[in-house]
Amino acid sequence: MLSGYRLMWMVVMFDLPVVERAERKAATQFRNTLLDMGFAMSQFSVYMRFCTSQTQVDTLCRAVEHALPSGGKVHVLQFTDKQYERAITYRGRSKQPAQKAPEQFDLF
Repeated sequence: MLSGYRLMWMVVMFDLPVVERAERKAATQFRNTLLDMGFAMSQFSVYMRFCTSQTQVDTLCRAVEHALPSGGKVHVLQFTDKQYERAITYRGRSKQPAQKAPEQFDLF
């Protein structure tokens, strides 16, 4: 059985300039690249992905670094599945149940 202390979540948060057309294009391309890498949008500039190991997180961090646009600010956070279970989420004023790790893993 996989341990919740070894399973990881990765969060990419960013604030990118979108004043000029080229900046908007770069921001859109970065978001699309995150989606192509298997991230899911949590909020408009916050994308999350479940990972099965620290090695996978490290590989994805290098891929995110390679896809960075020239301007803006990007943070990459990583934490264990056990830590993620303690997250509290609200939709409006109603508290949402804790998200669980995916039941099925992607194999590529």
